[in-house]
Amino acid sequence: MRRLAAVLCLSALVLAGCSGSNEPIRVGAVYPLTGSEDEGGVDELRGVELAAQLVNEDGGVGGRPIEVVPIDVPAADAAPGAIQSLKDRGIDLVLGSYGSTISAPAAEAAASRKMLFWETGAVGDMSGVGAGRLVFRVSPTGAVLGRSAISFVADELAPMLHRDAAALRFAVANVNDAYGRSVARGAVDELRRLGLHVVGTFPYDAYHLDAARLVRRMRATSPDVVFVSAYLQDGVAIRRETVKQGLDLVASIGTSSSYCLPMFGERLGTDALGLFASDKPDAGLLKAEGLTPSARELLTRASQAYEQQHDEEMEAPALSGFAAAWALFHGVLPRADNLEAAAVGAAARSVRIPEGGLPNGSGLSFGAAGTADAGANLRAASVIWEWVRVGERAVVWPPRFATSEIRPIDIAP
Repeated sequence: MRRLAAVLCLSALVLAGCSGSNEPIRVGAVYPLTGSEDEGGVDELRGVELAAQLVNEDGGVGGRPIEVVPIDVPAADAAPGAIQSLKDRGIDLVLGSYGSTISAPAAEAAASRKMLFWETGAVGDMSGVGAGRLVFRVSPTGAVLGRSAISFVADELAPMLHRDAAALRFAVANVNDAYGRSVARGAVDELRRLGLHVVGTFPYDAYHLDAARLVRRMRATSPDVVFVSAYLQDGVAIRRETVKQGLDLVASIGTSSSYCLPMFGERLGTDALGLFASDKPDAGLLKAEGLTPSARELLTRASQAYEQQHDEEMEAPALSGFAAAWALFHGVLPRADNLEAAAVGAAARSVRIPEGGLPNGSGLSFGAAGTADAGANLRAASVIWEWVRVGERAVVWPPRFATSEIRPIDIAP
């Protein structure tokens, strides 16, 4: 009987230990809480903290509560120091980071110190040291968002407009950093895979953007479709110049950090109508029927708690942070042999959650180390947004999550 009890104890309370320890499991959280990306960083951290709260309400991990230790990382150069600070405090599990320029140095710093880095929202390339062993991305990659944008235009929008996608001319503009390059690369790769006509690529420096000149250069190529990977300020400036210069388009589609943000629509008003964005979903603008029953119940619970605490709905960064952290706290940690980074990484590689099994529509299955998709979540969900009315966005694709019909740019109200 003693032997049986010991076996049961080991299988059910691996993380807590048979001693019944209830010491907190401390996890680091590196996000831009000040600086140019603070709004999204704060929201994503709130989602992470909410996931810890709900897991703790359910009894923690093996009886141990989760304690989130946040550090402000306003820019890329602050990431290595933040990771070292967590390491000095004995913390080997780190979540981050909302911003792609922060994510890469944070992930590299963590992996080089044999810490686990769990990316909750950034989409830039993370194929460096530790990918698939100690570095994991739960959110879709920038390449996925870029590919999804082009596929949507070619496979759904063009037929709706009775246009031959092969006859359309595509221009790709992107901020020239880790985020912009990753998304643009995905878009261009998809255009080439589909054999579509790329009339030009237009990288630019966000700190020295001449929007009028950029749009003039694009206009000279006579594009039908413009894909833009930008931040909020430059995305707004590029769209304003597009309208001002009378660039007549079949479609204009962007991605995260600009076209999908509420402030983008507020600043542009009617000039945003009919624009699309390839990005992650918000809690309040996602058809819950596309989720599994347990994920649907969790989304309702989380949404209500978030709104009660912050007096607003969970937008994409908060939901992304919540879903990714829940996957780690609820799905991975209970299956790890211990709390060392390598053991948690091994558990992450073994966990499978079906699509729609997380409250943002994603599932969980990571690409193996050494492959092109190392550490990337192969079941990450992305959606196509559209500005359907002034100040109002809606998910229009895929049908599983759509809350509104597609309203092409030339017939938008």
